[in-house]
Amino acid sequence: MTSASLPHDPQWIRAHTLFSQQDEAAEFALLGVPANTTSISPTGANQTPDAVREALKRYSTYSTSTTIDLVGGSFVDLGNVDSPDGLEGLTRVHHAVQGLLSRHTLLVALGGDNSITYSVASGLWPDLTNVGLITFDAHHDLRDGKSNGSPVWNLIEAGLPGKNIVQIGIADFANSAQYSQRAKENGITVISRAELRTRTMADVVAQALDIAGANNREIYVDLDVDVCDRSVVPACPAAMPGGISADELRQGAFLVAADSRVRAIDITEIDCTIDSDDQRTVRLAALLVLEAAAGLATR
Repeated sequence: MTSASLPHDPQWIRAHTLFSQQDEAAEFALLGVPANTTSISPTGANQTPDAVREALKRYSTYSTSTTIDLVGGSFVDLGNVDSPDGLEGLTRVHHAVQGLLSRHTLLVALGGDNSITYSVASGLWPDLTNVGLITFDAHHDLRDGKSNGSPVWNLIEAGLPGKNIVQIGIADFANSAQYSQRAKENGITVISRAELRTRTMADVVAQALDIAGANNREIYVDLDVDVCDRSVVPACPAAMPGGISADELRQGAFLVAADSRVRAIDITEIDCTIDSDDQRTVRLAALLVLEAAAGLATR
């Protein structure tokens, strides 16, 4: 069934309608950052922001477990940043995000590849020395150079202290010994995929928020969807068998967004052009948007 043929029911409000009203002072802001040209492997991730917006039509505005209805909240879709790759693209991203945190409580940036973690965060906070970072990712992203494998290293080079960083879901056989050592040398807190087998997501997120948000620091969160098991995210080229579940990532998105120190979240590394026929990866991304909105509603 295409979105054009979805049934209409006035008592079943579709989530995409939340963004139909343009509110310059909305609490929740959505921004597409369709970066893809510096990706280590070829990707169509630049087409993903619009695919996620389309997938929002599949979902309602109501969370049964929390009894939160997002209808009545304030939402704005800021559109997509044009050509966000490279040095000129970095300038365009910085221009697009400048001042957003003074107008919106939470910004959700739709990637695009993981390079946007650097471009968006460095644009929101020109001085990164008192900012926290939480990543949900199978990879450290501490590579040299400028790519979707280097945003965390680029942020450290730009002044973000490693002790302010927590990485959740780092996977075995997805990183080199050298970059693992780089994480240790820079004081990054690493919570591995293996550790998540014996801890709840609520416990892990609470620890991450305490570290990244110490001294009431503002926090940026990177939801790299390839942290999930490959079976649930076929559109994430670097996802591995044995990653976390879609439900765990949804819970993580809700929990971080519920914390007032979290000011921005990105959703990255989905190539919608290679998704399964049922669009399970893109649909998960849409649900991450809604979980973040529900978390914000609890503040």
